Amino acid sequence: MWYNAKNMKEITLQDVKKNPHVLAFISETEKSLKELKYTNHGLSHANLVADRARTIAKEVGLKQRDQELAAIAGFCHDMGNFIGRTQHHYWGSLLFLQVFQNIMIPEEIAMVSQAIANHDKAEHEMHFVNKISAVVVLADKSDVRRSRVEPQLIKTINTDIYQRVNYGATFSKLGLEKKKKRVVLELTIDTDFVPVIEYFEIFIDRMSYCRQAAEYLGWKFGLVINKFKLL
Repeated sequence: MWYNAKNMKEITLQDVKKNPHVLAFISETEKSLKELKYTNHGLSHANLVADRARTIAKEVGLKQRDQELAAIAGFCHDMGNFIGRTQHHYWGSLLFLQVFQNIMIPEEIAMVSQAIANHDKAEHEMHFVNKISAVVVLADKSDVRRSRVEPQLIKTINTDIYQRVNYGATFSKLGLEKKKKRVVLELTIDTDFVPVIEYFEIFIDRMSYCRQAAEYLGWKFGLVINKFKLL
């Protein structure tokens, strides 16, 4: 029998970061999305989202173990992209289950797998049932920054709105106002390079996800662009 409770343990983010399968999936994802001319979805994005997920989880009052699980889900959330972009959240969830099913506590692997699957669903499918999922959405969708644009794509940046919007973000900060229970994404957009309306063309659904995620956590979500409060 493959299931053995004695083999189950509390996996940490450091365990995940050392796992050769996870590292291979993220490496292949980075290569695949470079070919598709997408923004960075490799280790840089994975590490940022993991760190941000842990911070958000701590600030909204999640238990220390749930903070760790949020960081793990944040690190692994995009690793299914090398199989297919459209359903990458489902591929990533299944890959995580396959890699850790024999060593990770079942209830915990279920939560992490669900958080990975939930991070990029269509709005009508976005129904949070655990706080880890909500935390990962906030951590992921708030990663807007110039450095996500791959250097080799800068010369063709005017032909791709995704690259243009990220490259136009000269400043990005996710703030957590604990007393007000408010998550605020603050951006400075170079409007000589990209009009603010283009940001909304790409990110309106993502900001809607962030608002839903914050509300599930009992917080509010705010968006500030060029010092103007928009949400």
